[in-house]
Amino acid sequence: MTPPLAFIAALVLLLPSILYAQPQRSVPRASHPPPIIDCFGDSITAGYGVAPGRTYPDDLQRDLDARGYRYHIVNSGISGNTTKDGVDRLQEVIRLHPAIVIVEFGGNDGLRGIPITDTRRNLDIIVSTLLRAGSKVILAGITLPPNYGPDYIHQFDETYRLAAAKYRVPLLPMLYANIYTVPAAIQEDGIHPTAQGDVLLAENFLPFLLPLLHK
Repeated sequence: MTPPLAFIAALVLLLPSILYAQPQRSVPRASHPPPIIDCFGDSITAGYGVAPGRTYPDDLQRDLDARGYRYHIVNSGISGNTTKDGVDRLQEVIRLHPAIVIVEFGGNDGLRGIPITDTRRNLDIIVSTLLRAGSKVILAGITLPPNYGPDYIHQFDETYRLAAAKYRVPLLPMLYANIYTVPAAIQEDGIHPTAQGDVLLAENFLPFLLPLLHK
């Protein structure tokens, strides 16, 4: 075999080992989107009267980020919504496949004097439907001004306790616990939190939310 042909033959024999020795490019892993926490409610969740980015869901997102949790919080609050509106919007939330849903409805039911039986039925539908869809639920309660009368207020407050007990979900009995007494935490309407109040509201949710999270 002539020298050029011998060189070519040797190169052919060595080629597989040369190729095998080349550094292999690593294939990047597909990044998975973070789990969703949906804040599902009325004007308190929507952030009525506060600037964009200052709602309690925004504050909750900052709280979780600061603690190293990788979750994406969605604000599904709409001002004026009742529990019936919540029932009507359930599929919008379920389509997001949220890991956790914070349910904050009922204040408008009470203020409008909607029958307690209707509110309880709607709240049952909301909580049970979300649980069946695979989401964990945190229920947020609220109360009414004294002029609604002790009997109606007691029945209203009991609505949240009954739902939480029936479905064994965490309950924040009163959204505004330790907020009403803080100066400038509530807007002049006496109903909605200010930006400062929303910070405190997010803090009220943390003890109920953190045990459900994973890093």
